Amino acid sequence: MGTLQRYAAIYGALWRNSVTREMQFKSNFLLWIVVELLWFALQLAFMQVLYGQTDSIGGWSRWQVILLVGVSNFIQQLFTAIFLTNVNELSEHVRTGKLDFMLLLPVNTRFLISFRKVDLGSFINAAFAAVVIFYAALQLDLHPSFLQFIGFAVVCVAGISVHYSIMFLLATIAFSTVRAQGILTGYYNLFNIARLPEGAFQRGSFKAIFTFVLPMLLVANVPAKTLLGFPSLPSQVGLLMLMSLICFSASELFWRWSLRRYTSASS
Repeated sequence: MGTLQRYAAIYGALWRNSVTREMQFKSNFLLWIVVELLWFALQLAFMQVLYGQTDSIGGWSRWQVILLVGVSNFIQQLFTAIFLTNVNELSEHVRTGKLDFMLLLPVNTRFLISFRKVDLGSFINAAFAAVVIFYAALQLDLHPSFLQFIGFAVVCVAGISVHYSIMFLLATIAFSTVRAQGILTGYYNLFNIARLPEGAFQRGSFKAIFTFVLPMLLVANVPAKTLLGFPSLPSQVGLLMLMSLICFSASELFWRWSLRRYTSASS
């Protein structure tokens, strides 16, 4: 309990620093929120255009897909708020030598790297995504039970964990290449796959890769299906939880292996 309280206090201090940093550039803070909301609106508009030509995609109706897009954006924005900036900066820590100082601090280095900054604007964008989810649920006349809400929260955390673990693993490539932003940007662009209904893809290598290697088709589809009550849900929930555990374990093993090979920026 003492360790948990200590790390909670550290995270609270990091939050306060992030708030102070964001408020120093209020215009940038507000503009970035607007940009992200416009991108979200374009995603919804794209789905409206598609459903102007058809009534169903992979067995998903218009409002089911809008709910899926909302869930995908909700998970993406929470990931962005908590982890994205921090993971992206790992290569800079390696290049500039800042990692050397972090390794000397009396705190878990991965914790410090992962939670050092908070993107407050992304929490606001996540709230807008939650509004879209709620409105789509009203259109579908959904009445999720308390257990469904708990399940939704759990699988959303698992989805965020998958994104974080894979991006952190890719970021550790910076120990060998010094810079890894291009790889991370490429992975971040794959987030768009998560807003597509998994049923729209036939069995094949594409579906297998984005289910079992880079599980993009799980991280948003499973939480959306939790609210929608799809019959195939239990097996997919189990698969998402398993992939979350595998991805985190792989990222931790690669992180420790990379640290053992790290000889500091000055060497």
